[in-house]
Amino acid sequence: MIYSNATVPVNPEGETPLTREQVWKGLERKARDARLFLPPGVCTRCDVIEESATHFVREATIADEDVREIIVLEPQSKVTFFQASGPREGAIINELFEDDAGELQLNFYCYLGLRGKQPGGPEEQAEQKQFDSDKGYKAALLATLKRTREMLADGSL
Repeated sequence: MIYSNATVPVNPEGETPLTREQVWKGLERKARDARLFLPPGVCTRCDVIEESATHFVREATIADEDVREIIVLEPQSKVTFFQASGPREGAIINELFEDDAGELQLNFYCYLGLRGKQPGGPEEQAEQKQFDSDKGYKAALLATLKRTREMLADGSL
């Protein structure tokens, strides 16, 4: 089982401040089209194929892997990506919250396994190491906030 957790402040000193609503709009856009937020070429396809009042389903090709995700939005609070098909199974969560000082934080956490691989085996250990590295999900959170600021500045958010 892979568990990873990272939290970053939404409004560190020196950055253009973002409101909860602005960050939420960015998270929702990212959920609907990851191509807008990932480095060029990482996500080559991202299509919402089904939508209901409670969730939507997207199919994407990310890092040359086809995935199907059931995505649940809890407005202004949380986006949960359930891994319906692809190399991983489990859930990835992006959550907005205020810390004890009232500062807005963006948190990522996941509980995942690798389909067809030994639980706790070398593949899962390697993925755990990647998720927890400086290039893992903390970097993804920072990139999401950066892209949200860029979209806000150019009027596309």
